[in-house]
Amino acid sequence: MNKKLFFWSLTSALSGFLFGFDTVVISGAEQAVQELWGLSDAMHGWVLSAALWGTVIGAMFGSWPSDKIGRKKTLMWIGALYFISALGSAIAPDPTILMIARFIGGVGIGVSTVAGPLYISEMAPPKHRGRLTGLYQFNLVFAILVAFISNALLSGLGDGAWRWMLGVEAFPALIYTVLCLTIPESPRWLILNKGDKAAGKEVLGKINTEMSEAELDALVDEIAESGSHKVSQHGFFNKKLAKPMLLVFFLSAFNQLSGINAVLYFAPRIFEMGGLGEKSALLQSIGIGVTNVIFTFIGLYLIDKAGRRILLLIGSVGYITSLGLCAWSFATESFTYMPYFIFAFIGSHGIGQGAVIWVYISEIFPARHRAHGTSFGVSVHWVFAAVITLIFPVMVGKFDTQYIFGFFCAMMVLQLLWVIFIVPETKGRSLEHMEETLDIT
Repeated sequence: MNKKLFFWSLTSALSGFLFGFDTVVISGAEQAVQELWGLSDAMHGWVLSAALWGTVIGAMFGSWPSDKIGRKKTLMWIGALYFISALGSAIAPDPTILMIARFIGGVGIGVSTVAGPLYISEMAPPKHRGRLTGLYQFNLVFAILVAFISNALLSGLGDGAWRWMLGVEAFPALIYTVLCLTIPESPRWLILNKGDKAAGKEVLGKINTEMSEAELDALVDEIAESGSHKVSQHGFFNKKLAKPMLLVFFLSAFNQLSGINAVLYFAPRIFEMGGLGEKSALLQSIGIGVTNVIFTFIGLYLIDKAGRRILLLIGSVGYITSLGLCAWSFATESFTYMPYFIFAFIGSHGIGQGAVIWVYISEIFPARHRAHGTSFGVSVHWVFAAVITLIFPVMVGKFDTQYIFGFFCAMMVLQLLWVIFIVPETKGRSLEHMEETLDIT
């Protein structure tokens, strides 16, 4: 694999690292924040979901800067938002300021879920697109592990430990922003949005060093032609795009209806409900991070070999089994193996939805609508994530935990049926030929 391409993809994927760290670091601080300000369950849900509502806004409008100012500049501004959010969260004097700071970070997350995978998918050749775009998810889950470890290490700093937990993110945010200065602009954005074929060809030449001048010219022409297809000349909401829109809608919805964000956000609390002490719960949360990294790595190894659809099938079966066992543990109060059932759930996510979602969303739409399509898909994802995070503390207070896990399990049965009968495979297809795969030319 081209070393420059790998470095550029990895740099863009570091926005996923900040996403994962920002998303999960709150799990170590959420109980301290509730106790400090005496928050009701409802208000606590608003504080915790503030970042996710920012993420919804960022995802909804993330296509605008990605198209207008370019993928590279958008990625740089994401780093600035994370930096501001980290400092604001660390010094927040009250719940309102904390919510505002977390909201700003959430906007960064939302835009990153559009621009990060989009940039990589437009840079990568078909044979490496799954693995390179999947670097975004790998960085995300690696950051989740780092966040859990960071929380455990900082938990002994006393009453202000939660401020350090939230503020430490400023350091990787600054490093990421500087690294973004070194990456080139997406060749497809240069050709299709800026109309600069020469600049696009120059970047493509650095990526595809084995291509001749004639082959590069042909690739540039193919990319330019993809923007002239009939479907590309209509607005985003048209009948031709109904199929990819429905695919990413259900993919994104099922991702959150698995309960993944609820488990990640409230991991220490869930383990405490299963009879573990506070310190043991934090350490068990590190196990979630390790499991996530291992199985995501396996998923990324397989995604360009086995394909997206097979991984979704494997993940669905794993979800159903592990969530069913978690529901049984809470129903019977048999908690001996409950942490391992949670780890199995995380592993199922890592090899299935976790490895596939950002790749699939960023590759399935035609050229002119790719940014808007990616924005649509991640917006659905974050709306469901925000709603579930908002109501989870309330639901835990009103319903027995086994019913909550049982609901997530039932949703994954529906996902399995959806994958079996509806989801098409996209591996090995160039972005310019994706319309043919879905019959939307």
